[in-house]
Amino acid sequence: MVRMSDLVRGIVREKAPADTEPAAERVGAGAPPAGTQVEPDLPRTRLAEGPAGTATAPPPPREVQPAPVPDVVPQAPAPAERPGESAEALFGELQIFLGRVRDLIRTSEPFPWGDLERVIERVVVSLGRSGDLFWVANNPAASADVDYLAFHQARVAVLSMRIAADVGYDPRRLIQLGMAGCLIDVGLWQTPEGLLRKLDALSPDEQAQYHAHPGRSAELVRQWSPPYGGIVEAVLQHHERERGQGFPQGVQGPAISPDAKILGLVDTYTGLTVPPSSRQRLRPHEAIREIVRSRHESFSSALIKALLSEISVFPPGTLVRLNTGEVGHVVAVNRNHPLRPRVELTADGKGQRLPVPKTVDLSEAPFVYITGPVAEGAR
Repeated sequence: MVRMSDLVRGIVREKAPADTEPAAERVGAGAPPAGTQVEPDLPRTRLAEGPAGTATAPPPPREVQPAPVPDVVPQAPAPAERPGESAEALFGELQIFLGRVRDLIRTSEPFPWGDLERVIERVVVSLGRSGDLFWVANNPAASADVDYLAFHQARVAVLSMRIAADVGYDPRRLIQLGMAGCLIDVGLWQTPEGLLRKLDALSPDEQAQYHAHPGRSAELVRQWSPPYGGIVEAVLQHHERERGQGFPQGVQGPAISPDAKILGLVDTYTGLTVPPSSRQRLRPHEAIREIVRSRHESFSSALIKALLSEISVFPPGTLVRLNTGEVGHVVAVNRNHPLRPRVELTADGKGQRLPVPKTVDLSEAPFVYITGPVAEGAR
């Protein structure tokens, strides 16, 4: 039996839904309570927490006359959402745009910053409306005809923006982060084509080429004259790590851009779930476990908490077994209790398939809990 609480012990603590919860679950992971400020120095902004989430704006202030107009800079209006736009179509559009960037590297044409910014603005709106785009980007299934780097950078951008909202980024800062996430690996398009496919067996010369890609990417972005100054720094530093063991500069903790820290964490997660080489893919909960193991060396606990609260140890679609012996698929995540999602049961405790699936919300069933994931076909 696999105790999933072992994945996150020492990082987060989950509040039990009732005093009668089994002791084995009390050490499990949990997301910070709603409204908790993870990064005190940043203004708090929350995107929608699921498909039903909505963003509500405060009522406009009552007009007073003849009050003087304060000398402030008005906020930019919220980006317009395209009616009926699907998460799949928007994620596909982002990948198509990045395919254009690959071709742009070979020319001297100006970079279409306005086009990228408009797409990223729509990503902000989509993430604020529901969690659909987040789960589309978190899907480890890549189309065979899609350029890997375009797919990877699109995933990094979307997932990073969701994590950044959890630690307090406002919409404008989310846009800057998303634009940087789309460009972190553009320098790899200038390396030999087969380099990524053998990352686990690089020669010293090839290792040097790979370690140079953040600098090469940052230089390309700098030449394209980005509209936000922080984009170049975030691209340059996304492989730097908390204790200085990263590259290309080996800088530590406070010297690393906050944007680069988020991009680096998400870049690691996405590379584990969909690696460019022949390395075996890790399922989301396995990738989380690998990241948690490195928490004291590579990433801050606050960012790992934010990642864990969004990705979940058991994301939708995971086949799991309960302590009752029943088996089912996770159909929804409980943000306040990541180890207690909603599960659609398909087999009873004896392994017999149920004639009609039934759904159980584990946050409301204190004596029932997940013992671990189940490989498809191994029931």
